Amino acid sequence: MNAWNRIYETFDPVAFSVFSIPVHWYGIMYVLALITALYIGKYFVKKDNLDFKSKALDSYFIYVEIGVILGARLGYILFYDTQTLYYLSHPWQIFNPFVNGEFVGIRGMSYHGAVLGFLLATYMYSKKHKIEFGKIMDLVAISVPLAFVFGRIGNFLNQELIGRETDVSWGILVDGVLRHPSQLYEAILEGFVVFLIVYIYKNFQRFSGELVLVYSMSYGVLRAIAEIWRAPDIQIGYVCCDMITFGQVLSLGMSLATLLAWFYYNKKCDKIGHKV
Repeated sequence: MNAWNRIYETFDPVAFSVFSIPVHWYGIMYVLALITALYIGKYFVKKDNLDFKSKALDSYFIYVEIGVILGARLGYILFYDTQTLYYLSHPWQIFNPFVNGEFVGIRGMSYHGAVLGFLLATYMYSKKHKIEFGKIMDLVAISVPLAFVFGRIGNFLNQELIGRETDVSWGILVDGVLRHPSQLYEAILEGFVVFLIVYIYKNFQRFSGELVLVYSMSYGVLRAIAEIWRAPDIQIGYVCCDMITFGQVLSLGMSLATLLAWFYYNKKCDKIGHKV
């Protein structure tokens, strides 16, 4: 086997330490994802001459960052963690980065929880600043996918969300078992491919908020496809037929819900006879 197959044996997920506190590559990738989304958003605001001031975007970024972090962590506890009742009865432990006095960071974040936190933060921002919710969401739909690539690379570097067993030549050894580098598959499908779909569809947009529906539909389907090569969460396992994961159920459910919304608003456009 070559160095790629054994990359986890030599790669340190800790990039450096600050006053004995380890800074993980995952955290660095998370920060890069947020910054990338912000500047891609600013690029499209300028390129498409959108009615969205730069300072307003900076303010929105703060709302979203808080909403995503809270939603991702709470979503993991509600959807995936085996100690849900413990955290609900000890809420101060939810963001405690120490275990038995040792700094281990905050482990366990859910994409679907992050989505809920993001939606709530966006709704609150739109109401306070009186900016149309759909217009904000369209900007987000084009800004997030490429930034999401960093998140999946962070998962790979953090040696988490590992793939299913395989015999392909590019597999990664994890505890002596060759597995798909599924995090990188997800980076391609959920990042680059989703971005291309949303970017191309932008030319056919009919109503405000349509791009985020296209993003949600395409992300859900491609996430479900990517999970064909991703191992299920240990604490949950497969939920059906020894092959369907809980992540696939949530993703396809999200796609179905947004598909119904897309049909509803498109039908509304047809009745009105013009874009809305």
